[in-house]
Amino acid sequence: MGMAVVFFIVSILSSTIGSICGIGGGVIIKPVLDATGIMSVSSISFLSGCTVLAMSVVSVYKNIRSGTAKMNVRTATGLAVGAAAGGVVGKSMFESLKAAVGNENVVGMTQAIVLIIITLGTLIYTIYKKKIRTKEYRQIWLCLLIGVALGVMSSFLGIGGGPINLVVLAYFFSMSTKEAALSSLYIIMFSQITSLVQTCVTGSIPDVSIAYLAAMVIGGILGGTLGSRVNKKIDEEGVNKLFIMLMLVIVFINIYNAFKFGLA
Repeated sequence: MGMAVVFFIVSILSSTIGSICGIGGGVIIKPVLDATGIMSVSSISFLSGCTVLAMSVVSVYKNIRSGTAKMNVRTATGLAVGAAAGGVVGKSMFESLKAAVGNENVVGMTQAIVLIIITLGTLIYTIYKKKIRTKEYRQIWLCLLIGVALGVMSSFLGIGGGPINLVVLAYFFSMSTKEAALSSLYIIMFSQITSLVQTCVTGSIPDVSIAYLAAMVIGGILGGTLGSRVNKKIDEEGVNKLFIMLMLVIVFINIYNAFKFGLA
């Protein structure tokens, strides 16, 4: 029961911050739970995905209903459909890598290293983004293509979206911080639904405790609700500062995880 409480706390805090920033929360949940070493990489990826799905559904609904952030539905849907397709590919890549190496520690170390690279890149972009000239693409085929790339990365890493979404949305589509956050959550929602359906259809649901799953999904729903409320009251600069602090914390956790898996 004690661990279920820990899982709930990790879930609600990650989902609240993830909902405000538009990163889904999985990019926090996955490395934090990996660091505890209490269950397999596959089980953590599954729990993280379920939590992020619950959070993203609640956040998108609350944000759209309150009208705090606008979203280009055509662009976001093109990206979301692409991300859903990419999610299927990414999940297959994860399963193939796991089968090929036969060692979950190697898979965990690979995920941690890739996450360090992505997070550092995102952090550098966010700090210097005022000096970077952005694009404003609207072609639907390009939205689909970029969506596929995002879906592959998020599904393979088991983070259900993450900071890379925000950089891509800001750079390729000139979205403001809040519009990018809402669009990112919308994309995450689509890709996580597809990922969950794929897991169920292929019968690859890992052995996880129902208590842990329930604690994390409830935390995801509550976090999505809290995050949406905070998002109404916080300005763009506040979201940026929270995002930068979060990226630094994630980098350090993933460095620890890379060493932990490497030495296991």
